[in-house]
Amino acid sequence: MLAARKRITFGAVVTALAVGLAGCSGAGAPGDGPAAEKGAHGAKKAPAAPKNVVRLIGDGSTAYTGAQPRLPKQLRLKPGQKPPQFVVFSWDGAGEDSQRLFSHFREVGRKYDATMTYFLSGVYLLPKEKARQYDPPQHASGSSDIGFNDTKGISDTLRQLRGAWRDGNEIGTHFNGHFCGKDGGVGTWSVDEWKSEISQAKAFVKGWKTNAGLTNEPPLPFDYDKELVGGRTPCLEGQKNMMLAGRTMGFRYDSSGVGNQVWPKKTEGLWDLPLQLVPVPGRAFETLSMDYNFMFNQSGTTKGDPAKHTYWGNQMRDGLLKAFDRAYDGNRAPLIIGNHFESWNGGTYMRAVEETIKTVCVKRDVRCVSFRQLADWLDTQDPVILEKLRGLGVGQAPKGGWAPYMTDPATLTPSVAPAGPQAKH
Repeated sequence: MLAARKRITFGAVVTALAVGLAGCSGAGAPGDGPAAEKGAHGAKKAPAAPKNVVRLIGDGSTAYTGAQPRLPKQLRLKPGQKPPQFVVFSWDGAGEDSQRLFSHFREVGRKYDATMTYFLSGVYLLPKEKARQYDPPQHASGSSDIGFNDTKGISDTLRQLRGAWRDGNEIGTHFNGHFCGKDGGVGTWSVDEWKSEISQAKAFVKGWKTNAGLTNEPPLPFDYDKELVGGRTPCLEGQKNMMLAGRTMGFRYDSSGVGNQVWPKKTEGLWDLPLQLVPVPGRAFETLSMDYNFMFNQSGTTKGDPAKHTYWGNQMRDGLLKAFDRAYDGNRAPLIIGNHFESWNGGTYMRAVEETIKTVCVKRDVRCVSFRQLADWLDTQDPVILEKLRGLGVGQAPKGGWAPYMTDPATLTPSVAPAGPQAKH
């Protein structure tokens, strides 16, 4: 079991709906099993990395092992071509504990041809006896609102991280101590404080062998300085300053915002890939596309009425499917879904997410991908075409069909390539 659970802070309100912003946890541990060979629907696969390429980095906690296997080759849309429907499933604070949810959803991803983003909390690779190595901004050394880990939890989490990366999934960051609110929360941090937090998150991933004494464990099979290209802030707070810091430290995207189901754009030089407002069936409002937000609006507690658990899970699943359908049949904007490895309200939200994966990831033209893969695809496209796609509203299909919309010269206005950091892919 991970050493500590985050205290859940209820509260923030966004556009007339309760958006209790995101919490975090860890999860479970079967083996790494063989990954599915096929990739995202409609995308070509790059060859697996040579197995004999291993170059240890630092103390051997990480290693260069060649290009990541099982990644799709990104192709530019052809004139008149309908864009694929992207769906991103992402997990905040990804870790492996006795619930075994990390390993479970890795299996689900392989079964349904879905790669995902796992946002690792750096302190999940730091043993509690070394807690004072973490020096969080505006807090005493050794502080963390999600605690730290023990040796078994670190070992179990490492096993899943290795397997997840080899499956083609992304290892992003949820940073470290998960501090929220006005009293030293991440929303109050300066750019330099964010740089410190990001540096420490990297350091805990790059130094777990030394910190935890797990010298016999194999390394993580990637260079984290290059692997880490994005994250999601605790409670969706502090986005602007984090982005200003992250863009100087290799970040290419951020998923800490709140938005609608429209095609994304760049902010502060990064792809802004926010959680999205999605329907809540039977209610007159929408909420964010995350388990925590459905739970907040339904029960306001992680341990609500057991008689309502099934209904609440079905409501989340059906809301996500409604959101999917209006994109799939409409503007084809990527659907962004966030979750935690938690068993809130009897695990009903985990069931909802799994049923969503089973339903949507097998459909024609659907690609269930990581944020990194989505950013790769966006960077491959003609900026003029992306601007056209951004002109479509939520659920809005092109009038007259996709072919004329994506080919008519009269509707395609040339744009100037962005300057500064935005031009760097």
